Amino acid sequence: MEKKVMSKEELLEKKDSLLKVYNATHAKSKRPALLTKKEKKILGIGKDEGRASVTNVRIPATKAKLVIDLIRGKSLDTAYGIIKNVPRAASEILYKLLKSAEANAVNNNELDRDLLYVAEIYANQGPTLKRFRPMARGRAGRIRKRTSHITVVLKEKQA
Repeated sequence: MEKKVMSKEELLEKKDSLLKVYNATHAKSKRPALLTKKEKKILGIGKDEGRASVTNVRIPATKAKLVIDLIRGKSLDTAYGIIKNVPRAASEILYKLLKSAEANAVNNNELDRDLLYVAEIYANQGPTLKRFRPMARGRAGRIRKRTSHITVVLKEKQA
């Protein structure tokens, strides 16, 4: 089954029905319908947020989640303050990621910086680098160097 590519005019004509389909969740997966990048741009989906992600960061997702849980739901300035004062390796990575998401929200989507808050933030497990280290009696011990993928979504608070 091949999906028909619609022109810009067709998309704008069917905007209401497409938004209704997108906002309705799927029965099993509870996720919205998939739209192409062109459809999202024309319909204006994703223009109310600033998003940034980093992949294959050399820090385990479990260690990143310790800092992530502290800033979820907080305002942008509060999140910066928490990250600056938490002595964890993930803090520096999350600081840069927050800066990038803020820049995307302010510059690309014209959102007000003072109203931004951390709407979503999560760390998923990435590929694991497997290394070996010599052990006693001629054996080899496996070392797992874990990586993670971290995503931040900033949105405006409703006044």
